[in-house]
Amino acid sequence: MSRSYDLSDFSGLLEKYADYRPLGCSRWSTGRARNDARPDREDVIQERLANRYRKTYQIDSRNYALRESEIFTLKELGKFRVVSLEDLSRFGYDENRARLDQDLQHLKNQRLISDRQIETSEKPNFRVMSLTKEGKRFLRHQNLVPREQALYDGFRKPKELAHDAELYRLYQRIATEIETNGGSIRRIILDYELKEQLYRDLNKASPKDPEQHQSQVAAKHGLKLVDNSIPIPDLRIEYENDAHEVERIDLELATREYRSHGLAAKARAGFHLYARHQDVDRLRRVMDQQEITARIFAL
Repeated sequence: MSRSYDLSDFSGLLEKYADYRPLGCSRWSTGRARNDARPDREDVIQERLANRYRKTYQIDSRNYALRESEIFTLKELGKFRVVSLEDLSRFGYDENRARLDQDLQHLKNQRLISDRQIETSEKPNFRVMSLTKEGKRFLRHQNLVPREQALYDGFRKPKELAHDAELYRLYQRIATEIETNGGSIRRIILDYELKEQLYRDLNKASPKDPEQHQSQVAAKHGLKLVDNSIPIPDLRIEYENDAHEVERIDLELATREYRSHGLAAKARAGFHLYARHQDVDRLRRVMDQQEITARIFAL
Protein backbone atom coordinates (compact mmCIF):
# COMPACT_ATOMS: atom_id res chain seq x y z
CA MET A 1 0.00 0.00 0.00
CA SER A 2 1.31 3.43 -0.87
CA ARG A 3 1.40 6.23 1.66
CA SER A 4 1.61 9.98 1.36
CA TYR A 5 5.07 11.46 1.84
CA ASP A 6 5.75 14.74 3.64
CA LEU A 7 8.04 17.03 1.69
CA SER A 8 8.79 19.20 4.74
CA ASP A 9 12.29 17.75 5.10
CA PHE A 10 13.49 19.52 1.97
CA SER A 11 10.75 21.87 0.76
CA GLY A 12 12.22 24.67 2.87
CA LEU A 13 15.52 24.23 1.09
CA LEU A 14 13.76 24.33 -2.28
CA GLU A 15 12.24 27.67 -1.31
CA LYS A 16 15.53 29.07 -0.02
CA TYR A 17 17.50 28.24 -3.15
CA ALA A 18 14.72 28.45 -5.74
CA ASP A 19 15.93 31.73 -7.22
CA TYR A 20 19.26 30.39 -8.41
CA ARG A 21 19.47 26.62 -8.11
CA PRO A 22 19.60 25.02 -11.57
CA LEU A 23 16.65 22.70 -11.97
CA GLY A 24 17.66 19.07 -12.11
CA CYS A 25 20.86 19.63 -10.09
CA SER A 26 20.74 18.79 -6.40
CA ARG A 27 23.26 20.47 -4.10
CA TRP A 28 22.42 18.87 -0.78
CA SER A 29 21.37 15.74 1.03
CA THR A 30 18.62 15.79 3.62
CA GLY A 31 20.05 13.02 5.73
CA ARG A 32 18.39 9.97 4.20
CA ALA A 33 20.64 7.17 3.05
CA ARG A 34 21.75 7.69 -0.50
CA ASN A 35 22.56 4.94 -2.93
CA ASP A 36 26.08 5.96 -3.87
CA ALA A 37 26.19 3.23 -6.53
CA ARG A 38 23.51 5.03 -8.52
CA PRO A 39 25.04 7.16 -11.30
CA ASP A 40 24.40 10.89 -11.31
CA ARG A 41 21.75 12.20 -13.66
CA GLU A 42 24.37 14.04 -15.70
CA ASP A 43 26.28 10.79 -16.24
CA VAL A 44 23.10 8.99 -17.30
CA ILE A 45 22.33 11.71 -19.84
CA GLN A 46 25.84 11.70 -21.29
CA GLU A 47 25.84 7.91 -21.58
CA ARG A 48 22.49 8.03 -23.36
CA LEU A 49 23.68 10.69 -25.80
CA ALA A 50 26.94 8.85 -26.45
CA ASN A 51 25.00 5.90 -27.87
CA ARG A 52 24.25 6.79 -31.50
CA TYR A 53 23.35 3.24 -32.60
CA ARG A 54 19.79 2.82 -33.87
CA LYS A 55 17.98 -0.41 -33.17
CA THR A 56 15.31 -1.69 -35.55
CA TYR A 57 11.82 -2.35 -34.18
CA GLN A 58 8.99 -3.91 -36.17
CA ILE A 59 5.22 -3.54 -35.84
CA ASP A 60 3.30 -5.50 -38.45
CA SER A 61 5.00 -4.59 -41.73
CA ARG A 62 6.44 -1.30 -40.46
CA ASN A 63 10.04 -0.89 -39.29
CA TYR A 64 11.29 1.83 -36.95
CA ALA A 65 14.97 2.61 -36.42
CA LEU A 66 15.46 4.35 -33.06
CA ARG A 67 18.32 5.00 -30.70
CA GLU A 68 18.23 5.17 -26.92
CA SER A 69 17.81 8.94 -26.69
CA GLU A 70 14.83 8.82 -29.07
CA ILE A 71 13.18 6.07 -27.04
CA PHE A 72 13.73 8.20 -23.94
CA THR A 73 12.01 11.17 -25.62
CA LEU A 74 9.02 9.06 -26.66
CA LYS A 75 8.56 7.78 -23.12
CA GLU A 76 8.78 11.26 -21.57
CA LEU A 77 6.21 12.69 -23.99
CA GLY A 78 3.90 9.75 -23.40
CA LYS A 79 3.99 10.01 -19.62
CA PHE A 80 3.53 13.78 -19.42
CA ARG A 81 1.28 14.26 -22.48
CA VAL A 82 3.04 17.48 -23.45
CA VAL A 83 6.62 18.69 -22.87
CA SER A 84 8.26 21.91 -24.00
CA LEU A 85 11.28 21.92 -26.29
CA GLU A 86 13.13 24.06 -23.76
CA ASP A 87 12.62 21.64 -20.87
CA LEU A 88 13.38 18.52 -22.90
CA SER A 89 16.64 20.13 -23.98
CA ARG A 90 17.49 21.08 -20.42
CA PHE A 91 16.61 17.88 -18.60
CA GLY A 92 16.99 15.19 -21.24
CA TYR A 93 19.78 16.43 -23.50
CA ASP A 94 21.98 18.60 -21.27
CA GLU A 95 21.29 21.56 -23.59
CA ASN A 96 22.65 19.69 -26.60
CA ARG A 97 20.19 21.29 -29.02
CA ALA A 98 21.87 19.94 -32.14
CA ARG A 99 21.38 16.37 -30.96
CA LEU A 100 17.85 17.08 -29.73
CA ASP A 101 16.80 18.66 -33.02
CA GLN A 102 18.23 15.68 -34.90
CA ASP A 103 16.32 13.22 -32.73
CA LEU A 104 13.06 15.16 -32.97
CA GLN A 105 13.26 15.43 -36.74
CA HIS A 106 13.89 11.69 -36.99
CA LEU A 107 10.89 10.95 -34.74
CA LYS A 108 8.68 13.31 -36.75
CA ASN A 109 9.78 11.68 -39.99
CA GLN A 110 8.57 8.36 -38.60
CA ARG A 111 5.27 9.96 -37.50
CA LEU A 112 5.86 9.13 -33.84
CA ILE A 113 5.66 12.68 -32.45
CA SER A 114 4.16 16.02 -33.38
CA ASP A 115 4.94 19.56 -32.25
CA ARG A 116 3.09 22.83 -31.98
CA GLN A 117 3.88 26.49 -31.40
CA ILE A 118 1.71 28.14 -28.76
CA GLU A 119 1.66 31.65 -27.39
CA THR A 120 2.13 32.46 -23.72
CA SER A 121 2.31 35.80 -21.93
CA GLU A 122 6.08 35.44 -21.52
CA LYS A 123 6.99 33.58 -24.71
CA PRO A 124 5.19 34.30 -27.97
CA ASN A 125 6.70 31.22 -29.66
CA PHE A 126 6.58 28.42 -27.10
CA ARG A 127 7.17 25.04 -28.72
CA VAL A 128 5.61 21.93 -27.20
CA MET A 129 5.66 18.29 -28.27
CA SER A 130 3.40 15.29 -27.89
CA LEU A 131 3.17 11.68 -29.00
CA THR A 132 1.06 10.77 -31.99
CA LYS A 133 -1.31 7.82 -31.79
CA GLU A 134 1.30 5.86 -33.69
CA GLY A 135 3.95 6.83 -31.13
CA LYS A 136 1.76 5.67 -28.27
CA ARG A 137 1.01 2.41 -30.08
CA PHE A 138 4.72 1.87 -30.67
CA LEU A 139 5.59 2.20 -26.95
CA ARG A 140 2.82 -0.19 -25.94
CA HIS A 141 3.56 -2.74 -28.64
CA GLN A 142 7.24 -2.88 -27.71
CA ASN A 143 6.51 -2.97 -23.94
CA LEU A 144 8.85 -0.04 -23.39
CA VAL A 145 6.72 1.41 -20.57
CA PRO A 146 5.21 -0.52 -17.63
CA ARG A 147 1.53 -1.39 -18.13
CA GLU A 148 0.49 0.53 -15.03
CA GLN A 149 1.96 3.76 -16.45
CA ALA A 150 -0.67 5.71 -18.39
CA LEU A 151 0.36 7.12 -21.78
CA TYR A 152 -1.10 10.06 -23.68
CA ASP A 153 -1.09 11.24 -27.27
CA GLY A 154 -2.13 14.38 -29.10
CA PHE A 155 -2.80 17.97 -28.08
CA ARG A 156 -5.97 18.42 -26.05
CA LYS A 157 -7.34 21.45 -24.20
CA PRO A 158 -5.24 24.07 -26.04
CA LYS A 159 -5.74 26.68 -23.30
CA GLU A 160 -4.05 24.36 -20.78
CA LEU A 161 -1.04 23.34 -22.88
CA ALA A 162 1.37 25.88 -21.38
CA HIS A 163 0.37 24.98 -17.83
CA ASP A 164 0.54 21.24 -18.53
CA ALA A 165 3.97 21.58 -20.14
CA GLU A 166 5.32 23.16 -16.95
CA LEU A 167 4.44 20.05 -14.97
CA TYR A 168 7.50 18.37 -16.49
CA ARG A 169 9.70 21.04 -14.92
CA LEU A 170 7.98 20.60 -11.56
CA TYR A 171 8.44 16.85 -11.80
CA GLN A 172 12.17 17.26 -12.45
CA ARG A 173 12.55 19.41 -9.35
CA ILE A 174 10.89 16.88 -7.04
CA ALA A 175 12.23 13.73 -8.75
CA THR A 176 15.78 14.98 -8.28
CA GLU A 177 15.25 15.22 -4.53
CA ILE A 178 13.61 11.81 -4.36
CA GLU A 179 16.52 10.21 -6.20
CA THR A 180 19.08 12.14 -4.16
CA ASN A 181 17.62 10.58 -1.04
CA GLY A 182 17.75 7.03 -2.34
CA GLY A 183 14.31 6.76 -3.93
CA SER A 184 13.33 5.62 -7.42
CA ILE A 185 10.36 6.79 -9.47
CA ARG A 186 7.76 4.12 -10.20
CA ARG A 187 4.90 5.96 -11.88
CA ILE A 188 3.68 9.37 -12.99
CA ILE A 189 -0.04 10.02 -12.51
CA LEU A 190 -1.63 13.07 -14.12
CA ASP A 191 -4.96 14.56 -13.12
CA TYR A 192 -6.58 13.00 -16.21
CA GLU A 193 -5.95 9.50 -14.88
CA LEU A 194 -7.01 10.33 -11.33
CA LYS A 195 -10.24 11.96 -12.52
CA GLU A 196 -11.14 8.96 -14.66
CA GLN A 197 -10.58 6.53 -11.78
CA LEU A 198 -12.35 8.75 -9.26
CA TYR A 199 -15.48 9.40 -11.33
CA ARG A 200 -15.73 5.74 -12.30
CA ASP A 201 -15.90 4.76 -8.63
CA LEU A 202 -18.22 7.62 -7.69
CA ASN A 203 -20.70 6.55 -10.37
CA LYS A 204 -20.76 2.87 -9.44
CA ALA A 205 -23.65 3.21 -7.00
CA SER A 206 -26.39 5.52 -5.75
CA PRO A 207 -25.55 5.58 -2.03
CA LYS A 208 -27.94 6.53 0.75
CA ASP A 209 -25.26 8.77 2.24
CA PRO A 210 -23.57 10.61 -0.70
CA GLU A 211 -21.09 12.43 1.52
CA GLN A 212 -19.89 9.22 3.15
CA HIS A 213 -19.63 7.58 -0.28
CA GLN A 214 -17.55 10.50 -1.58
CA SER A 215 -15.29 10.36 1.45
CA GLN A 216 -14.74 6.62 1.06
CA VAL A 217 -13.98 6.88 -2.66
CA ALA A 218 -11.62 9.79 -2.02
CA ALA A 219 -9.77 7.80 0.64
CA LYS A 220 -9.49 4.82 -1.72
CA HIS A 221 -7.54 7.03 -4.13
CA GLY A 222 -5.46 8.76 -1.46
CA LEU A 223 -7.50 11.96 -1.67
CA LYS A 224 -9.70 14.00 0.71
CA LEU A 225 -13.22 15.31 0.67
CA VAL A 226 -13.10 19.11 1.03
CA ASP A 227 -16.33 21.16 1.14
CA ASN A 228 -18.32 18.38 -0.56
CA SER A 229 -15.85 18.02 -3.41
CA ILE A 230 -12.67 16.04 -4.00
CA PRO A 231 -9.72 18.20 -5.12
CA ILE A 232 -7.42 16.46 -7.58
CA PRO A 233 -3.70 17.35 -7.90
CA ASP A 234 -2.08 18.28 -11.18
CA LEU A 235 0.56 15.63 -10.69
CA ARG A 236 1.11 12.63 -8.43
CA ILE A 237 4.54 11.03 -8.22
CA GLU A 238 4.57 7.45 -6.99
CA TYR A 239 7.97 6.15 -5.97
CA GLU A 240 9.87 3.62 -3.91
CA ASN A 241 11.94 5.04 -1.08
CA ASP A 242 15.30 3.81 0.18
CA ALA A 243 13.51 1.35 2.48
CA HIS A 244 11.65 -0.13 -0.54
CA GLU A 245 8.31 1.31 0.61
CA VAL A 246 5.94 2.78 -1.96
CA GLU A 247 5.16 6.44 -1.30
CA ARG A 248 3.48 9.26 -3.21
CA ILE A 249 3.58 13.04 -3.44
CA ASP A 250 0.66 15.14 -4.71
CA LEU A 251 1.67 18.37 -6.43
CA GLU A 252 -0.29 21.39 -7.62
CA LEU A 253 1.08 24.02 -9.99
CA ALA A 254 -0.90 27.16 -9.13
CA THR A 255 -1.25 30.12 -11.49
CA ARG A 256 -2.01 33.76 -10.79
CA GLU A 257 -5.62 33.14 -11.89
CA TYR A 258 -6.28 30.86 -8.90
CA ARG A 259 -8.99 32.17 -6.58
CA SER A 260 -8.61 32.09 -2.83
CA HIS A 261 -11.28 29.38 -2.49
CA GLY A 262 -9.47 27.15 -4.98
CA LEU A 263 -6.13 27.65 -3.24
CA ALA A 264 -7.67 26.92 0.14
CA ALA A 265 -9.22 23.68 -1.12
CA LYS A 266 -5.92 22.51 -2.63
CA ALA A 267 -4.08 23.35 0.60
CA ARG A 268 -6.65 21.57 2.77
CA ALA A 269 -6.40 18.55 0.51
CA GLY A 270 -2.75 18.31 1.51
CA PHE A 271 -1.21 19.09 -1.89
CA HIS A 272 2.22 20.68 -2.10
CA LEU A 273 1.76 24.01 -3.86
CA TYR A 274 4.16 25.44 -6.41
CA ALA A 275 3.99 28.41 -8.76
CA ARG A 276 6.12 30.22 -11.29
CA HIS A 277 8.46 32.83 -9.81
CA GLN A 278 6.43 35.72 -11.19
CA ASP A 279 3.22 34.41 -9.60
CA VAL A 280 4.47 33.45 -6.15
CA ASP A 281 4.26 36.85 -4.43
CA ARG A 282 0.69 37.46 -5.58
CA LEU A 283 -0.46 34.01 -4.53
CA ARG A 284 1.24 34.33 -1.15
CA ARG A 285 -0.60 37.60 -0.54
CA VAL A 286 -3.89 35.93 -1.40
CA MET A 287 -3.12 33.11 0.99
CA ASP A 288 -2.13 35.49 3.78
CA GLN A 289 -5.28 37.58 3.32
CA GLN A 290 -7.46 34.48 3.50
CA GLU A 291 -5.40 32.99 6.35
CA ILE A 292 -4.66 29.87 4.32
CA THR A 293 -2.18 27.89 6.38
CA ALA A 294 0.01 26.43 3.66
CA ARG A 295 3.27 27.29 1.95
CA ILE A 296 3.74 27.91 -1.74
CA PHE A 297 7.11 27.43 -3.36
CA ALA A 298 8.72 28.98 -6.41
CA LEU A 299 9.27 26.73 -9.41
